[in-house]
Amino acid sequence: MPLARKNNIGIIARVPLDEGSLSGTFTHKTTFNDWRKDYFTSDRLKITIDKVSGIKNKLVNEKRTMSQIALKFCLLKNGADVVIVGMRNSNHVTENVKSVDVSFTKEELDYLVKQRWIRNFYPEDV
Repeated sequence: MPLARKNNIGIIARVPLDEGSLSGTFTHKTTFNDWRKDYFTSDRLKITIDKVSGIKNKLVNEKRTMSQIALKFCLLKNGADVVIVGMRNSNHVTENVKSVDVSFTKEELDYLVKQRWIRNFYPEDV
C-alpha cells in the first residue's frame, strides 16, 4: 500500500467481509451449499470464527456492528480507497452505509491491527 500511495494509485478492497465471515453471523455449525464450502475447509471455519468472535466481543456494541467495523477498518487513512462489498438485501445496504460514521479509539485500532492475519484458504492447486 505504501507504494500505491507514493505513486498516487487508488486501492480497491475486494471481499472486505471475507466471504461473509466478517459479518459476524457465522457459527461453528454454519454449513455452506455454495463455493464457500471449498473456501472454509478443514479447521479454517473454526479459526475464522474464533478470530471474529474475539473482535465481536471486544468491539461490537449498540453503535456499531461487526460488518461496520470491518468496512471502516478497510477504509482507514492508509487502507483502501474503495470497498466492493456484497449486499443481499436493503438492510445490508443500510447497515454498511453507516460504517462511514464508525470511529475507533487508538486502543481499539491497535487491537484491530493486531487481529489481522494473512492466510490463503484456497487449495494449493487452485
